[in-house]
Amino acid sequence: MKIEIHSTVLTFVILSAILAVVLILRSISAIRKAKRLPFFFKRQQMISRAIRLIFIALILAGVGGLMYGYGEKVIYRYFPPTPTPTQTPTITMTPTITMTPTITMTPTITNTPSITNTPSVPGSVEALFEGVVTPNPDAIFSPIQFAQRMSDAYLPVNPANDFANPVGKLYGAFSYNNMQDGMQWSALWLYQGQLVYYETSVWNGGSGGYGYTEWEPDAESWLPGMYEVQIFIGLEWKVSGYFTVTGNPPTSSPTPTLTLTPTATQTQTATRTPLPSATRWPTLTRTPTSAPTQ
Repeated sequence: MKIEIHSTVLTFVILSAILAVVLILRSISAIRKAKRLPFFFKRQQMISRAIRLIFIALILAGVGGLMYGYGEKVIYRYFPPTPTPTQTPTITMTPTITMTPTITMTPTITNTPSITNTPSVPGSVEALFEGVVTPNPDAIFSPIQFAQRMSDAYLPVNPANDFANPVGKLYGAFSYNNMQDGMQWSALWLYQGQLVYYETSVWNGGSGGYGYTEWEPDAESWLPGMYEVQIFIGLEWKVSGYFTVTGNPPTSSPTPTLTLTPTATQTQTATRTPLPSATRWPTLTRTPTSAPTQ
């Protein structure tokens, strides 16, 4: 297979340019990811990798430029070209193409997406705030992961987005950065858009690390449907997470209680019956009798 030197040089230049562009795009993507990482050491590693990719891309671009400007001259110095016979072109009649009218599509009306409301802290929760430090606007939270168990390092075990009844205790785990002790933070649990549980307190977890919010209601309170967890720093919404509960919740069976009812008992009371009074018998009256006289 014969390969033309000019085509080979041009192919190499094009491939070098494409590879350089790919490396630059990957380096830009790495820099963007590094800005979202919460930890300094990992962020520096990602930025160093991006710098290396940019350096390699520049080298490829330089090599491609040198090859485009001097490649053929250098190759022809060691491999002189050989003359090749060229064919005389013949004139051929080219048929003209008749344009066929195309059907113009009628424009359709597209629906404009509605504006979504930003979550806010209810007034009843705001009244419980005790934080004295102004919330840091640069504080960030990772997406919330839901699990029924947590490891000793505050990491979720087997995270999921769907849970079947009975659910029991549920954790919403996250990582954070740029936090400051003394700020007020809140976690709101909502079912079908209605607040069912919340926790709010003064932050004492340091500037960065892992944390979680938890909820363990009664078994019959886990109704099937969509749930949402919202994280706030002060009154500023930071992140929301969603999960679904399936199946009917167990119903609690009533526990019989023994109630002692006092019953009346008959007590015999001795009563004294008065004896009948003594009745005097009539006394015997002697009646004198006359004796016969002889």
